[in-house]
Amino acid sequence: MKMKVLAFAAALISGVFAVGGTAAENHELQAFVHAKAAVEHGEMGHANLVAEHARAALTHAEAAEQQQKNAHMEEGIVHLKAAIEHGDLGHAEVATEHAKAAFEHIKLAGR
Repeated sequence: MKMKVLAFAAALISGVFAVGGTAAENHELQAFVHAKAAVEHGEMGHANLVAEHARAALTHAEAAEQQQKNAHMEEGIVHLKAAIEHGDLGHAEVATEHAKAAFEHIKLAGR
């Protein structure tokens, strides 16, 4: 069920990013989807899942950043790394705050 929700969310948010475009846009979308999932899990207190989704988001955010420099994506990467660090330590609240900041920056990068 969760995967269906994420797939639906990805379809809905694809309007935030240019559709059918470059690989960078696909990486931006995947970073966005995983950062959002990190926030959702963090709000449920799942520190380990914040870290897991933040790692996936980081992979895509770094790929997007390599293809096209963007200050918001760079800042998102900083917050994703902090979310991973705190998530791995079991600090769900702090990890979630970093995931939220990363999500906002990644969203702004896609505009």
